[in-house]
Amino acid sequence: MTYSDPSDAYTDLSLELSRLVGVATAKSVAKALEISTVGEMLHQFPRRYLARGDLTDLNQLPVDEEVTILARVVGLSTRYMQTRKGTISDVVITDNSGRPSSLKISFFNGFKAQKELQPGVLAMFSGKVSLYGGSKSLTNPGYVLLPDDELAEHEVEVQAAKPVPIYPATAKFPSWKTEDVISALLPALDLGRVPDPVPAKFAAREKLMPLWEAYELIHKPTTMEDFPRARKRFRYQEALALQTSLAQKRFEAVHQDATGRPLRDGGLLEAFDAQLPYTLTGGQREIGDLIATEVTAGHPMHRLLQGEVGSGKTVIALRAMLQVIDAGGQAAFLAPTEVLAAQHLHSISALLGSLGAGPLLGGPNATALTLLTGSLPVAARKKAMLAAASGEAGIVIGTHALLSDHVQFADLGLIVVDEQHRFGVEQRDSLRSKALKPPHLLVMTATPIPRTVAMTVFGDLEVSELTELPAGRAPISTHVAPLAEHPSWEGRVWERTREEVDAGHQVYVVCPKIGEEPGEGPGPDHGPGPAPGSGEERSMAAVLDVVQYLRGVPALAGTRIQALHGRLDTGDKQGTMAEFAAGDIDVLVSTTVIEVGVDVHNATLMVILDADRFGMSQLHQLRGRVGRGGHPGTCLLVTSLEPGHPSRKRLAAVAATIDGFVLAREDLELRREGDILGARQSGGRTGLRMLSVLRDGDLIERARADATEIVGADPLLEFHPALKLEIETYVTEKNEAFLERG
Repeated sequence: MTYSDPSDAYTDLSLELSRLVGVATAKSVAKALEISTVGEMLHQFPRRYLARGDLTDLNQLPVDEEVTILARVVGLSTRYMQTRKGTISDVVITDNSGRPSSLKISFFNGFKAQKELQPGVLAMFSGKVSLYGGSKSLTNPGYVLLPDDELAEHEVEVQAAKPVPIYPATAKFPSWKTEDVISALLPALDLGRVPDPVPAKFAAREKLMPLWEAYELIHKPTTMEDFPRARKRFRYQEALALQTSLAQKRFEAVHQDATGRPLRDGGLLEAFDAQLPYTLTGGQREIGDLIATEVTAGHPMHRLLQGEVGSGKTVIALRAMLQVIDAGGQAAFLAPTEVLAAQHLHSISALLGSLGAGPLLGGPNATALTLLTGSLPVAARKKAMLAAASGEAGIVIGTHALLSDHVQFADLGLIVVDEQHRFGVEQRDSLRSKALKPPHLLVMTATPIPRTVAMTVFGDLEVSELTELPAGRAPISTHVAPLAEHPSWEGRVWERTREEVDAGHQVYVVCPKIGEEPGEGPGPDHGPGPAPGSGEERSMAAVLDVVQYLRGVPALAGTRIQALHGRLDTGDKQGTMAEFAAGDIDVLVSTTVIEVGVDVHNATLMVILDADRFGMSQLHQLRGRVGRGGHPGTCLLVTSLEPGHPSRKRLAAVAATIDGFVLAREDLELRREGDILGARQSGGRTGLRMLSVLRDGDLIERARADATEIVGADPLLEFHPALKLEIETYVTEKNEAFLERG
C-alpha cells in the first residue's frame, strides 16, 4: 500500500481516494466496498469494538455469515491429505470463557499459519462460518496477529488500553485492511478545517463533540469510553442528512402545481356511500376525510396508508378514486401481480355494483372500470388502452403493464399503489409522468411498519395508520406444528384439513417453492420432506410435489385439491382462483401468490409448510387470507427445525400475537435492522450506518424537525454547503431506492 506525503493537509472529503492511498489500494477498496472518495472511506465506521482482553463469544457465531473474531490459539496440528497432495493444518482457538467454547480453523497447505499460529498467540480472524459434522468451523480465514505478552510491559499496558475496531468486512477485504486505509487517511487530512455539516445551534443543543475529534475517536479510540461519544455525533449527523434529503422531497412536492379534485354534491362518491352495506369504522372515516382534504388541494398528496390485513384500506382508496372521478379525473390502481390485479377488479366491481357499470348502463352517476395486464389478448389490451386514453374508464386497474410508454390517460388525477414495497421509485415516477400535472399519490401496505421506520424509510410521505378492523372479521388463531418434537403431528395437520372441508369450508396450503415441472423428476412417495431425525437433508416443500402427495393422503380422499403458482399462465391462474372463490376447490396448494389481496370468505384454515422459510411479516400477511367471512380462522405453522433454532423464535412470535405492529417491532429486534430496511450487510454503504430505528426514534424526530426548519429557509441548501455534501455522500445512487421506497 502506498500513501501520499502526510505533510499535505487535505480538507475536501469529496476527493478521490486514490489521491491519498494510491491507485492500487483505491481499486481494491472500490471493488470490495464500493467506496471511491475520502469522505465515504471516513464514514466506513467500525461496527463494534473489542477490548484486547475481551475475546469473541464463539458460541454466538452465526452460521453462513462473514465474521471477524478475536481469539487465542490453544492448539495446532498438521496432517497430510488422503486424496491429494498437501497438508491440512487444524488450529483450535478459544474465547477463554470457561465454557466449552472452542472453534477449529482449517488451513490447506497453510505453511505460514503453521509457523505463526502457535498455542498462546492472540489473533484476529476473518472468514465465513460453516457447519461441518455438527460443529462450527472456519476454512482458510484471513488473520492478523495482535501484540500481546511478548511485548515489553509498558507496551502491553498501552496496547491493552486501546480498543480494537471491527469494521464491516467482505471475504477479500477483512476488517484490518479497512483499518490500514483509515490509518493512512487520518494523518493526511486536516480534520479541524473540514466544514461541519451540522449547523452550530443544533450541534450545541445536542452537545456534540467537534467533528475532527469525532473522526479521531470513532476510528482510533484510546479507551472504551471514547467511541460512544463519537457515535453520538455521527448518529445525529446521519439522521440530519437523511431527514434533510427527505424534507427537500416533501418541500418540492408541496410546491408542485397539481389539479385539486374537490368533493361534488350528488356525485358518484355520495351515491357509493349511500349504498355501502356496512358502516365505515372511525379510523376509515377519519383517514378518508384527511385524504379528501388533501386531494382537494392544489398540490399533490403524497400519503402512505398502512393497515392490518383486512382493515379496509381498499374502501378508503376507492372513495378517494371516486372523488377524483367526480371532479373529472381518472385513477390508476397499480398492483404487483396479475392475480392481485384481477382480484382488485372483482372486489371493486362488487363494491360499486351498478355504479361501476359505466355511464351508458349505470346512468349518469357511474364510471367504467378496466383491467390492463401484460397477458391480455391483443384485442382486449387495445380496448383497455383506448378506454384509459379516451377517459371512458374512470378506474384503470393493472400491473406493470400500466407503466408501458404506449399506455396513456385522458386526465390522470390519482395513483393508488398497492403493496408499494413491490415497486421501485422509477416505476412509480413512470406512472406519474402520464398525468397532465403531478397527480395525487396514495401508496398502501398491509405490512405494518413501526413509526420510526416509517420516518426513516418513507420520510417523503405523510403516514396514516389504520389499526381498527371492520366488523365481521373473525379472530385468527395461530399454532406452531413442530414436527421435530412431534413427527405424528403431520398426520394430524391433514386430519384437521379434512375437518374444515367436511364443515363446508376451504383450506390454503402454502409452500415456499413451486417444484419441478411434470416429467422433470419423480415426485416424493412420502410427505413434503424427509422424516425428522432421518439424517436426510430436508428440502423445501414444493407445490407440485405437495399436490401429488396430498392426493394420496387417506384423510383427504375425495377432496378437490388444486395447485396455484406463478409458473401457470394468467388464464389458468385466474381460472383456478375463480374456482376456489366459487367453492369448487377444497384445498388450494399455493406459493405466496395468494399473500395479498386474495379474499375468499369461505377459507378458514391455512397450513404453511416449512413456515421457517418465510419472514414474520410475510407469515402475518399470509394468515390474513383466512377468517374473512365471519368464520374463525386458523393458521398452522409447520416446521421441522429443531427446538432452539433462531427461526423457531420467529414462529413463536407470530403465533403469540395477531398485532402486525407488535410483530414488526419484534422482527426488527430478532433480525438486523438493515435486513428489514433492505440494506446490505456485507460492508457496502447502503442503508443505515449508525442509526437504529428502534433505539433512536426520539433523535430521528428531532432531526426531522431540524431538517424541516433548514429546508423551509434554504430549500437548495445554498447556505449549508457542508450538509449538502454530506447528503450527496450519504444519499447515493445505490441507496436512493432504499431511502425512497415509499
